[in-house]
Amino acid sequence: MVAYHALTGAKIPTREAGRLTGIARSSADRDRRRPTPARPLRRTPANALTPAEREQVLRLLHSPQFVDAAPAQIYAALLDQGVYVGSIATMYRLLREHEQVRERRRQARHPARQRPELVADAPRQVYTWHITKLAGPVKGVYFDAYVMIDIYSRYIAGVRVHARESGPLAENMMREVFDAHGVPHVVHADRDTSTTSKSVADLLEDLNVTRSHSRPKISNDCDDFLTPPGAGSDPSQRPAVVPSG
Repeated sequence: MVAYHALTGAKIPTREAGRLTGIARSSADRDRRRPTPARPLRRTPANALTPAEREQVLRLLHSPQFVDAAPAQIYAALLDQGVYVGSIATMYRLLREHEQVRERRRQARHPARQRPELVADAPRQVYTWHITKLAGPVKGVYFDAYVMIDIYSRYIAGVRVHARESGPLAENMMREVFDAHGVPHVVHADRDTSTTSKSVADLLEDLNVTRSHSRPKISNDCDDFLTPPGAGSDPSQRPAVVPSG
């Protein structure tokens, strides 16, 4: 009906407006002659809480005794004590008005973790490594590939394939890679159990290697590294591949 009146108000003939909207002209005329009922003003209930009583209920909801409880629990606990300050709906209404229908305690807020950005201007400065699954010859059988890459040359510095994933196996691979190519300045990895294991952490700490990890629940931080343009173009600067043992 609103569309019909809008069309007729724009000087569209009533026949054409009825055809476009599917509304009969007699229905539109009857609607136009029908008086619009005035909406009565809503009266404040006689038992509504006064501002002082509302403030009292809010203080009660924020008290140490009830700050962890839901309004239904607070209502029941007060009734057990013979105290009535308002209904459950009233408590929820007051909390909604103050945007507190959620955890009302002070929550610990963890600072945002900085996105790792590592710059390498020569080989053997920054290594990144990861463990990925390889499909085996039989369905349901998988192997774990331990791969370490020099981000400057983009060449594989070490690779191992094992039947399982563990921190000691990762530590052994790192020792062989470091013996063959030297100790890097930084080693980056994600946050799985092997990359954050005690054996790997102790090895890197003993060698004074800085550990870098991806942010929690961020899958592509391993790719957020910076290598100067043209880096790794000289084959003599590329580390050789360590054969798997």
